[in-house]
Amino acid sequence: MSQDRTTINPALLAKAPTPATVTVHSTADIQAAKAFGRVADDGTVFVKDGDTEREVGQFASADEKEALTFYARRYAELKGKIDLVRSRLNAGTLQPREMDEAVTSLRDEVKEPAVVGDIPALRQAVEELASLADAAKKALAQAREEAREQSIAARTAIAEEAEKLAASITKRTNWHDMGEQFQKLFEQWKATQRQTARLDQKTSDALWERFAAARRTFNHERSAWIDSREQARAASRAVKQALVKKAQELQNSTQWRETADKYAEIMAEWKKAGNAGREAEDALWTQLRAAVDTFYAARNASRDEFFGTLHANLEAKEALVARAEALLPVADVAAAKSARAALNAIQDEWDTIGDVPFADADRIEARMDAVDKQIKAVEDSEWSQSDPEADARKSSFTLQLEAQLAELDEKIAAAQAAGSDAEAARLQAERDAKAQWLDAVK
Repeated sequence: MSQDRTTINPALLAKAPTPATVTVHSTADIQAAKAFGRVADDGTVFVKDGDTEREVGQFASADEKEALTFYARRYAELKGKIDLVRSRLNAGTLQPREMDEAVTSLRDEVKEPAVVGDIPALRQAVEELASLADAAKKALAQAREEAREQSIAARTAIAEEAEKLAASITKRTNWHDMGEQFQKLFEQWKATQRQTARLDQKTSDALWERFAAARRTFNHERSAWIDSREQARAASRAVKQALVKKAQELQNSTQWRETADKYAEIMAEWKKAGNAGREAEDALWTQLRAAVDTFYAARNASRDEFFGTLHANLEAKEALVARAEALLPVADVAAAKSARAALNAIQDEWDTIGDVPFADADRIEARMDAVDKQIKAVEDSEWSQSDPEADARKSSFTLQLEAQLAELDEKIAAAQAAGSDAEAARLQAERDAKAQWLDAVK
């Protein structure tokens, strides 16, 4: 007798719960399964298993219908297990290990099952499941290999991009931008680890080492650049500190031109010294500017004072020349002598006054000279009136003055047309003087 032979108490059958995994089959399915069994007079249940018949159990104190129905339901449950595994295979929810375990378990269950039904059909169904499982495992293995290749390709691309970045490093590399690029590649690497197939340790380590080596190259080169930059900044700081000290020593100098030239040299050296680092650069520049501003503020104040003095002198000389011009015209020799005495006193005051602005110097001097020449012309007329030769010279001098006045008129017009007001004023003063000479000679 088979080890799967069972003895069933009919009283318990009605109370037995239906297993949760059992597929409910139709009455027609149960009836079809019962056709493969029979019940002996003593209650022993037999099933036709291919070309043989074997005992599957004994159903005591029950009629044939109940006994066959019980074992037919067990057949249906076993068939339901096979159907369930098939549906999970088709859905792709089983892993290769689970497939193997399911096929092995079902093969054991259909060897000599204590059921009534088409047992060879169950065995065939299990073998079909085995074939399906083999195909599914191959497909899964192929998919995994493809996923693995994709994962390798994705990580290789990241490693190659990192190596390309490392190889592109030069003295002009923007380290901040390249650092961000490496960080972006690292984030891509982590995303690839999460989103693509897991690789074996050896392959994963090899690809990671390529990426890590490129990043180490970047970090090494950036560190070297930082060290070099710090050395350059330290040298720049030393130079600029010396320049600040030199500028501070000059800030109270009153040698305006010489010191201004020295400050120009300091600024030129400052530009050549390079960058000392933002914090040090700002602090040193503030100190340098303070010294330079101190010097130039003092120079500007001195210049303002100097030009103020020049303008005050000009006002004083303008007043004196106005007094001198008020002496004119001189009618005769006696008047000339009186005018000469007054002019000498004015000229004495004139000599005590300092310089005037350069642009006004020639103009103001020409006005004073014109007064002197007119008085002198009258003084010289006393002896020239009784001298025939003097008359001739007088006529010649008159012609020269008239020619010079005509020439001066042309020059004045040209200066005014050119917008040179200072030159026009100077020429006009000269013309006025010569016009007065002409009047005196006539």
